[in-house]
Amino acid sequence: MPAVVEKDDVHKEAEAELIKNIVEVKPSNEIQNEVTQDAKKKKKKKKKKKTGTPDNEEVAAETCETPVNGKETQDSEKCANEQGDQEAGTGEAKKKRKRKKKPAIKQQTDPPTIPVSEFFPNKIFPHGQECEYPADKDGRSAAWRTTSAEKKASDTSYEEMWNDFRQAAEAHRQVRKHVQEFIKPGLTMIEICERLEQASRSLINENKLDAGLAFPTGCSLNNCAAHYTPNSGDKTVLTYDDVCKIDFGTHINGRIIDSAFTVTFNPRYDPLVEAVKDATNTGVKNAGIDVRLCDLGEVIQETMESYEIDLDGKTYQIRPVRNLCGHSIGQYRIHAGKTVPIVRGGNQTRMEEGEVFAIETFGSTGRGVVRDDMECSHYMKDFDLANQHVNLRLPRAKRLLHVITENFGTLAFCRRWIDRLGETKYLMALKSLCDAGVIEPHPPLCDIKGCYTAQFEHTIILRPNCKEVVSRGDDY
Repeated sequence: MPAVVEKDDVHKEAEAELIKNIVEVKPSNEIQNEVTQDAKKKKKKKKKKKTGTPDNEEVAAETCETPVNGKETQDSEKCANEQGDQEAGTGEAKKKRKRKKKPAIKQQTDPPTIPVSEFFPNKIFPHGQECEYPADKDGRSAAWRTTSAEKKASDTSYEEMWNDFRQAAEAHRQVRKHVQEFIKPGLTMIEICERLEQASRSLINENKLDAGLAFPTGCSLNNCAAHYTPNSGDKTVLTYDDVCKIDFGTHINGRIIDSAFTVTFNPRYDPLVEAVKDATNTGVKNAGIDVRLCDLGEVIQETMESYEIDLDGKTYQIRPVRNLCGHSIGQYRIHAGKTVPIVRGGNQTRMEEGEVFAIETFGSTGRGVVRDDMECSHYMKDFDLANQHVNLRLPRAKRLLHVITENFGTLAFCRRWIDRLGETKYLMALKSLCDAGVIEPHPPLCDIKGCYTAQFEHTIILRPNCKEVVSRGDDY
């Protein structure tokens, strides 16, 4: 049988144990106070974290790791949620900071209608091909011009004028690209010219004498080498076997770009086209300050005559058209006085710094000589009489002269352009102006019938420090 404990001793031990427990256990109000204080500490730490204190990460870690009355799991979840909210807030801020969209790149329409000036908001237009001047006959290099500070400063002083040429050249390049895309057999010559001229007017942003076309569009065919553009009613159609010379000009403030190329569809004419293109490039390469014009004509002739062409079983040496030539260009003056021959034996006049030249060559399978032929379409006011008073009898002639002066000045024009201005029944008045010497007619220039002629042309600027082939493009 178990041993029996006395009642008094048991009671004494129980009371002693109870008193011990009462001393060790904290009152519930103290526990509540501790919880409240811990919560306050958490709030302070959260505020510090939001204000971006240096110890953000440490505070967050301490807050997440501190347990209170067995609530460790709940607090850690709460902390994780708070961090997630902060990251979400940062994401929203990033979304609000939207990047500025880059402006869309403007593209030319087809057919071209947007002025080239709109593609260059700073009004600085692309340079043409810039070349070092050729060495002289004694082999002395002209490289010093490229590095000379004096020549660079002189060049900079003309930058505004060069920029006018470059704007006109950029319009010319875009227009001829358009022409090369649409021109094909079956189109009438009037349609070709009007489409080309419409594009030119749009891209140059035509404004009477401030900007516009420098001369009528030449589209001479086969044995006709130059100065043909169709008059109203001309029904000539371009055919597969034609050799067509497209020669047109643009200008800004009278700074003229004169450039031409030849269009063929039958590959049998390729040697003729290649010969003339090579001759023009040779002339451009050898042109420069102090170069004698006669020397330029000699190298052009040698280049062109090195080519032959087989047509219908007969071989022809390609000849330069000796009474056609390139020329210097002045402001509002397409032919400024100096001529650039394409055969040997010309005058010994030299090219000079600051001058602008059209280097153009004509090759022929015929005699190599042209003469006036066909109905006249090109006209131009005499530059030397531009500011002089001329007595005219016919009132109609006076009125027509006023229209010409206001719209074309001393630039070349054609009858289609007068028609476009709304003038009618003006042929007698135009003849009267030609008879008085105020207006000069420039009829088509043709070699013998049955032969073929080709043409290429570039405008070059003899800048103080380099030569700029301002009309150069990817096509020629």
